[in-house]
Order: sequence, then C-alpha cells, then structure tokens
Amino acid sequence: MAEAERIIGTPDTPDAAGNGRERPDEAAAAGASGADEPAAAGRSRGKRRIAVLFAVATFAYALDLISKMIVVAKLEHHPPIEIIGDWLKFEAIRNAGAAFGFGEAFTVIFTMIAAAVIVVIARLARKLYSLPWAIALGLLLGGALGNLTDRIFRAPGVFEGAVVDFIAPKHFAVFNLADSAIVCGGILIVLLSFKGLDPDGTVHKD
Repeated sequence: MAEAERIIGTPDTPDAAGNGRERPDEAAAAGASGADEPAAAGRSRGKRRIAVLFAVATFAYALDLISKMIVVAKLEHHPPIEIIGDWLKFEAIRNAGAAFGFGEAFTVIFTMIAAAVIVVIARLARKLYSLPWAIALGLLLGGALGNLTDRIFRAPGVFEGAVVDFIAPKHFAVFNLADSAIVCGGILIVLLSFKGLDPDGTVHKD
C-alpha cells in the first residue's frame, strides 16, 4: 500500500502541492504584474489628459475659425455692430501685429513665435498628467493655431497674413477669440505655477 501511494502520489502530500511554496518563476510573474499596474494606470491617466488638451485646443480653434469666417463674410466693410452701447462693439479689422494690435512691424517674428509655442506644447504633452495644465495648454494651443492660420493663409502673403480681429471694447485694443484663449491659458498657467502644480501632476513647495 505504501509503495502504491509512493508511485501514484496523493494531492494532500507536501510534494504534490509544491511543499506549500510558490515557485520562483511564479513569484517573479506575480511581482511583475503588481509593478505594471501603477505604470499602466499612469499611462492611462496621461492619455486622458492629452485627450483633454487636444479637445480644448480643437474647440478653441474651431470657435475662433468659425467666428472669423462669419466676421469676414458679414461684418467686414460694414459699420460696427453695437453689443453694449459704446462699451462693446463688433468691428472687423485686419491686424498685422501680435495680440491686441501690438508690434505690427514684426509679423514674421510673431508667426515664428506662434509656431514655436505649438511645438513646445506638443513636446510637453508627453509628460502631462495634470488636468488643469491640460486645459491651460489646450487654450494656448487652440489660440496659437487660430492666429497662425491667419498668418499663413490670409493677405498679404504666407507668414505675413493679417489676423482678423473684431471684439472692440471701449478704450481697449480690438482682439479676437484666439487672443482671449491665449490670455486665459496664460493666466491659468500663472495661477498653477503660484500654487506649485507642475504639468506632470506633482506639487512642490518653495
């Protein structure tokens, strides 16, 4: 009987159950699986933040582009439209300078700066894990793309095109929705920096 049990083996014996210990290869596999879970979660979160960035940028860019198309078709070469009396009007103008009409002699330089901003944001997106930063950079990207489109495709020529502005508050420069997106994104970035929140989601104290 003892000889038969030795040959056949029984499931309750320590040898048949592996002596109650996990094999080295099984332990290594379990450890690797546990280590991969936080990394996979981080990658997934990063992809969601990048999706938010490009969604915000697309919305800002589309809104700016559509508004300019309407302004050029319906408002250019027509009298201004009063929105709030003399305090706020819609008035179509062509701006060869930077945001709010500054620096009209440096159109090509502003075009290069806008292109550089887009490249920097695209590179920064790879390390983006913060939702507020994703929104801020999305606003910057959408605004930069909006004005860069004008620089490239509008008269008087490629990289020298005049930007379409139409929002005209009293005692202030005329601007457009792309300018607004850039300013809002910049303000948000300043606030996040003061709070010590980095694009990768870490918080530091000075």
